Order: sequence, then C-alpha cells, then structure tokens
Amino acid sequence: MDLFACSWTALRTAVAGLPDDDFVKPSGCAGWLVRDLVCHLVIDAQDVLITLATPTRAEPTRDAVTYWDVADAPPTGDDPLDALTVRLAAAYEEPRLLTFHLDDVGSAAGRAAALADPGLRVGTRDEVLTAGDYLHAYVLEWTLHHLDLVAYGPDAAGPPAAGLAASRDMLERIAGAAFPASFSDEDALLIGTGRRAPTEAERAELGGTAVKFPLWLG
Repeated sequence: MDLFACSWTALRTAVAGLPDDDFVKPSGCAGWLVRDLVCHLVIDAQDVLITLATPTRAEPTRDAVTYWDVADAPPTGDDPLDALTVRLAAAYEEPRLLTFHLDDVGSAAGRAAALADPGLRVGTRDEVLTAGDYLHAYVLEWTLHHLDLVAYGPDAAGPPAAGLAASRDMLERIAGAAFPASFSDEDALLIGTGRRAPTEAERAELGGTAVKFPLWLG
C-alpha cells in the first residue's frame, strides 16, 4: 500500500512539473504524446476508484503478478480504448485542464487507496483480487508510465527506487526469469517491456533468458 502511494505521488508530481511544451512531445509509449499518456493516467485513476468501490465476496482469481495479461505483440494503436484516449487528450486543448483533471481524480484515487482494507476483495475486468494485490499491481503500472513520461526529458525526476525494484521483481515473476544482476532496475524494465532494445553486450548477458523478453503487458 505504501509503495502504491509513493509511486503514484511521484508520478503525479512529475506531471505537475511539466512545462506546457512537453505535452506535445513524444512519450515512451510508442505512438503516444505526453498528453496522451497523461490522459491515460486520468483513466487509470478512474479505474482505481471504480475497482475499490466494487467489493465482492467471491474468491480471488488473480494476484498482483497474475493480474497482468501478456500479449503476443506490441499494441498497434488500433484498440478502441487507445484511439479514444488520443482523441480525449486532444480535446483538452490546454495542458492545465488535463493536469487539473489528473490532480483532481488522481488525488481521490490516492485517498481511496490509503483508506482501503488490503484484504478487501474487489472486482475488475471480470476478475477478483484483494485490494492489496490490486494496488500492488499498479505499482508496476505507475513505474512504467513514469519512465514513459520522462523518456525524452532527461532533467525530469524518475520513479522512486523502491517502485523500480518492486516493479522489476514483478516483471521477473511474470516472465519466470530473472535479469542479470548487472542490469539496473530501470534498464531491466525498459528492456523487459520492449521500451528499448538491449545492446549487444546486454543481449549476451541475458543469454538464454533473452527469449523471455520483451513482455507486452496489458
């Protein structure tokens, strides 16, 4: 629960500090501008609120690791929700309107997460998780998108170290394979999710585990 709060607060703080010109720059999400990514974060925050307000008595069907589906290929942008996100982002017109909405809904999501009972069972995407597992899964979501946000802004603050480490652990558990110890947590996440290709030296270090990556998470 603390990692969720730490990662989410850091990400929203990074968005709040962006100059207006950065919103039309590319993000680390292929095909998305920074404004598209921030709009996606608004939708994510809404999902957190909806899920935490959807309790169930059913037995959990997934946990923080199995929450993630792994696709066979990277997203193409053809998904209706992805296309809608781009249109919604453009509709804001002014970055301040988008950042205000993220701060408003994002703060509410953060408060709801802080108040949630970790053992509460909640429903989302036709699956059941404990609130603790659900929020822990989102540490990976926030951390990856924080890396996407600062991909082309080297002066911007990146994700917290604790979130990077926890996200690397989750990604390795999803893949069933570990990255070499020499890889930084950030490099492991970028390479492991296809956000950048490994160098020849990195590929050599990965050895047989290279076939496990990248993972296209959804």
